[in-house]
Amino acid sequence: MITSYNTYRQYVKADIAAHGLQRVSLYNWLRIDQLRFQLRLRRLEYLVNCRPWRIVSRAVLELLNHNLAVRLGVTIPKNVFGPGLCLVHRGTVVVSPLAHVGANCRIHPSTSIGDYNGAPTLGDNVYIGPGAKLYGHITIGSNVAIGANAVVNTSFPDNCTIGGIPARILSNTGAIQQGVYPNTTSING
Repeated sequence: MITSYNTYRQYVKADIAAHGLQRVSLYNWLRIDQLRFQLRLRRLEYLVNCRPWRIVSRAVLELLNHNLAVRLGVTIPKNVFGPGLCLVHRGTVVVSPLAHVGANCRIHPSTSIGDYNGAPTLGDNVYIGPGAKLYGHITIGSNVAIGANAVVNTSFPDNCTIGGIPARILSNTGAIQQGVYPNTTSING
């Protein structure tokens, strides 16, 4: 969670790096709608958590980001994702406000992280393939790759690849071993 200006800057830097960029140019700001949404989301998180008296700034930013979210087809609440979020493409992504997702989550379209008697908790370096559905009071470990169209309603440990309906462990190699996050470094280290 963003608790200071320094953590806000770390989150922004990690989100930019997750998109394969070192900085955001005007060209990339205008071209990559998903990144623009994410950076506005991070600014909103900072304003809500650290500057709650900035009501007008927050209201304007909420309106701008809501309009962009509708165009992108995403429903992502504040303070759910850790640093290094990457929305890979435009398309429907629905996330419960009760969910908790760690650092370096790479999420594809047509994905739901839903609430059904509790919401999922995901570790760091989680890759979520297109069409995956995660719901219920479950815990997904770190370094996990979730295959396309998987339906995940039970918990899974660290360092594995899961897929299927219902999801099961397909291999004991996770997202990092498969090269989804080839240059991953910890936000804390």
